[in-house]
Amino acid sequence: MIGGDVCTRHCAFCSVTAGRPEAYEAIAGEPEQVADAAAALGLRYVVVTAVARDDLADGGAEHFARTIRALRSRLPDTKIEVLTPDFGGSEACLDVVLSASPDVFNHNVETVRRLSPRVRSRSDHDRSLGVLASVTRMAPGLLVKSGLMVGLGETEAEVHELLGELHTAGVGAVTIGQYLQPTRRNLPVAEYVHPDRFDAYRSYGESLGFDAVFAGPFVRSSYMAEAVFEGHP
Repeated sequence: MIGGDVCTRHCAFCSVTAGRPEAYEAIAGEPEQVADAAAALGLRYVVVTAVARDDLADGGAEHFARTIRALRSRLPDTKIEVLTPDFGGSEACLDVVLSASPDVFNHNVETVRRLSPRVRSRSDHDRSLGVLASVTRMAPGLLVKSGLMVGLGETEAEVHELLGELHTAGVGAVTIGQYLQPTRRNLPVAEYVHPDRFDAYRSYGESLGFDAVFAGPFVRSSYMAEAVFEGHP
C-alpha cells in the first residue's frame, strides 16, 4: 500500500486510519522502497494499492505511475496490478496511471448501489463505474478488474444488477468476498453468506461473460491475482 498510512476518506467498512495525511514529501521515497522490497522478495506479480489522497491535486496518480516505473526498472519481467481509488473520476489522472503501463487495472466498487452511500465515504457508485468504463476505453486490451463484498445487507437481485453493471462497464474479472468487520467501529456484518450462494454468484457472473469470477468467503481483491492475469485472453 502506497500513499502513506492515513486515508482522506472514512469508509465504514475499512479500518485504515482516516484524517489528514502527511505532506507528499514524506512519502516521496515509497516507489523505490516498494521496488526494493519486491526485488528482495523475488516477486513475479505485484499488486500496488493505496490510501485515498484527495488532498493531492492528482489524487496520487503520479505516485502510482512512479511506483510502476520503479518496479519495471528493478523487475522488468514482473507483472504489475494496480488497485486504485477513483481519483474523483478524473480521466486525466487515470491517463497518468495508464501511461506507466500496468498489466492489470483494478478499482473496487465494494458494494451494491443502494448500500454504497453508507458503506463508502465520499465515493459514488456511478463514478466508480465510470472509472472502470473509462479505463476500458482508454486502454483496450488491458485486464480491468473490480471487487465487491457481500454480507452487508444486499439482496441477490442487487448483486446480479451490480454484476451486470460491471460487465457493461467492460470489467473482465470480478472478485466477490465475505465482508468481515475489522473493528467495533466499523459496520457490523449483516449476514454470513452461505458458500452455495457464492457458487451461485460465480455461475451468474460467468453466464454474463466475464473472463474470471472468483467468489467465496475468503476471496479478496488480489485473490489469485496472478492466475486471473494468466487466464486473461
